Amino acid sequence: MSEELRHEAEATLAAHQEVGKELEPQLVDQFADRVEQEIERRAQELARQRRPSAAHNAPMIPLALGSLGIAIPLMAIAGGIAGLAGIIAVCIAIVFVNVLWTARR
Repeated sequence: MSEELRHEAEATLAAHQEVGKELEPQLVDQFADRVEQEIERRAQELARQRRPSAAHNAPMIPLALGSLGIAIPLMAIAGGIAGLAGIIAVCIAIVFVNVLWTARR
């Protein structure tokens, strides 16, 4: 429990003893709201810590392998039919598709 939340709990208990039963529901509601806020803050902090870094490349592996798998036969066909110009066209097309895919993510 954070120090601030502990002090708030102690203050709520002290206020409860002073004000009595008539204001008890308001004190309980205020303390419950504070506890909920603290839980939400901690959950957001944990979510930030668990986010993968920008350098995490695991989702890009299928794209890279797929690009290589498609590029090899396409380059062979394009090279046989159109020569160097066909190979360059295939390379440009694959780079274009990869850039668009990455930008979309």
